[in-house]
Amino acid sequence: MKTNVTFDSAGLTLAGHLYVPDGQPGGPRPAIVVGHPGSGVKEQAAGLYAERLSLDGFVTLAFDAAHQGESEGEPRGLEDPAHRVEDIKAAVSFLSTRTDVDPDRIGALGLCASGGYVIPAAATDHRIRAVATVSAVDMGRQFREGADGTQDPAILQGLLDAAAAARTSEARGEGVGVFPIFPETEAQARAGGQHLFEGWEYYGTDRAAHARSAKFFTLNSVDRIASFDAFRFIELVAPRPLLMIAGTEAVTSWMTTHAIENAREPKEQYWINGASHVALYDKDEYVTPAVAKLADFFGAHLDDKIPESS
Repeated sequence: MKTNVTFDSAGLTLAGHLYVPDGQPGGPRPAIVVGHPGSGVKEQAAGLYAERLSLDGFVTLAFDAAHQGESEGEPRGLEDPAHRVEDIKAAVSFLSTRTDVDPDRIGALGLCASGGYVIPAAATDHRIRAVATVSAVDMGRQFREGADGTQDPAILQGLLDAAAAARTSEARGEGVGVFPIFPETEAQARAGGQHLFEGWEYYGTDRAAHARSAKFFTLNSVDRIASFDAFRFIELVAPRPLLMIAGTEAVTSWMTTHAIENAREPKEQYWINGASHVALYDKDEYVTPAVAKLADFFGAHLDDKIPESS
């Protein structure tokens, strides 16, 4: 059963979809917070994973980040990593007060950019008892180095120049500057490579387009993102378990591999054969094995007693 819910995150009201298993007896259940990709909304990939995991007996919560979707926050389209991390902790707080949720059995799942936000959230919030990612991206690293790690450093410098100018313009009352995430046409998207094309196709066509899914970021997001280091404190997740899922054809998979290398046990990197980064958002042949792995992971570890931190 899906219901509309709201909760507070640092003074802003966030909108979410809560999925509760239908017709399953028992007391308070394990629960999972599900974070959406950058520019996404709860009706897209996050909602798909939340719904599928609820069928396996979990209470799940997909929500719109602050400044995005149906959630509060101005300017619209702001991507603020610090607030995105806070949103995840606020979602945990919301779930922990519900009578149908066991507050000692709450996990977190991050997709794409949220895969980079659930790690620092879990590292510093011990209420998150198990953490998983799918197609994880460190947004800071993507802005600094590109999705495939080969970006010309001049690109970031140009974006930072534009961000600085936009902040001055905003201070003069000239409005908030924005920049598009995706090109306007299919031809332009294809010219940018397979990863850009898949993002354009997912967000910009009938495949998954949604009216509230912003196809831009504010320019004052850039300097917030550029200094963000999603996996800096990944070792603090332990001794709680970590699962990171990536597609073998994803250009971003190197970020997951790098993160796992620096994490402490218990940890696992799990590969979905043939999947690209975006294919894991919605293509059933890849989502189904990913959800099965996630259900096994959360099912096992949200019933375990986590050892005390050393």
